Amino acid sequence: MARIIPPAGPARRYCSQPIQRPREFDPAVSANRASAIITFGKKWVNGTDLTYYCFKPGDSGPASWQGEDGDLEAVRTAFQKWFSLGIGISFREVARPADATVRIGFDPGDGSWSLVGRDVLQARDPGERTMNFGWPLTTPYGRDTALHEIGHTLGLEHEHQNPFAGIVWDEEAVRSYFRGPPNNWGDAQIAHNILDKIPVKSVKGSEWDPDSVMEYEFEPGLVKEPAEYYQAGIKPAGGLSALDQAWMRDSYPRTPAQLPLLEVATSQKLALGKGETRVFAFNPDRTRTYQIGTFGTSDTVLVLFEVTPAGNVQIAGDDDGGEDRNALISMRLQAGRNYQVGIRLYHADLPDETSVMVW
Repeated sequence: MARIIPPAGPARRYCSQPIQRPREFDPAVSANRASAIITFGKKWVNGTDLTYYCFKPGDSGPASWQGEDGDLEAVRTAFQKWFSLGIGISFREVARPADATVRIGFDPGDGSWSLVGRDVLQARDPGERTMNFGWPLTTPYGRDTALHEIGHTLGLEHEHQNPFAGIVWDEEAVRSYFRGPPNNWGDAQIAHNILDKIPVKSVKGSEWDPDSVMEYEFEPGLVKEPAEYYQAGIKPAGGLSALDQAWMRDSYPRTPAQLPLLEVATSQKLALGKGETRVFAFNPDRTRTYQIGTFGTSDTVLVLFEVTPAGNVQIAGDDDGGEDRNALISMRLQAGRNYQVGIRLYHADLPDETSVMVW
């Protein structure tokens, strides 16, 4: 096979994910248990209403973060495309950064990136971005970039790092290509975003999806195997692929219109498999401090929402993943208000003996 020399400098810029510190566990936590927590730990709990804010002209933050009207509209359209899949989480634009879980900048000097899934919650400062766009979103490539970065916020990783892809890189060519302008990446950045494989249990399915919106477009000469991509490069079709849509619906199934009701001092069996989620309604008839907790030898993330006309507002949460305890929320709740309790199971020694209760 004749060696293809990729262009000296790429014509487009690519999403560059921030390098995050991996979750650490006590040595007593089994590998199987830790793997389940890592696999599902970045997914949101069903019932979540992800609030987002786009920095715009007139904001007090850096001028470089402020987006143009066309870019702001492209972001709104991309959120709507993900939501239109009929998933169990929703999105809502808010008027202040302090009210937003997802805060979006448009700094052309910082590239395009997003924190992945619930890593967003680590950015607590209202003046801290969780996502940035480094180029215009009003082109076909820009509109796919908006879908791509929101996909990261929903918990998706880069598809070309899927270990099922069978991709063998020409690593010398990849490094040369991405070291050059306009990306100008260092080797650690290249490894993190391209060469490193994602753990098998962290990918969205059991096959590679070259048309995924989470897949980069690659020039010929960068991929040695599969052989057909050496000559042709990788060129996704654009937009959300069928597998993107299926993964999202599977990860965040539509919440039923009629939720099971939690009653005080009555245990509810969860009956969840690994990674599955369940949402309950709770309508207190007295104003007081309530305890909401899980029971069983399990690892879960437990979230409490208040149901408001604007959408669900997360008011408390607890993640007991990797700890020898159960998730517990203690909070004063108001009679006459409506609440929802969402739970995602990571791992359980005895799933049929895992339950939730309010007291």
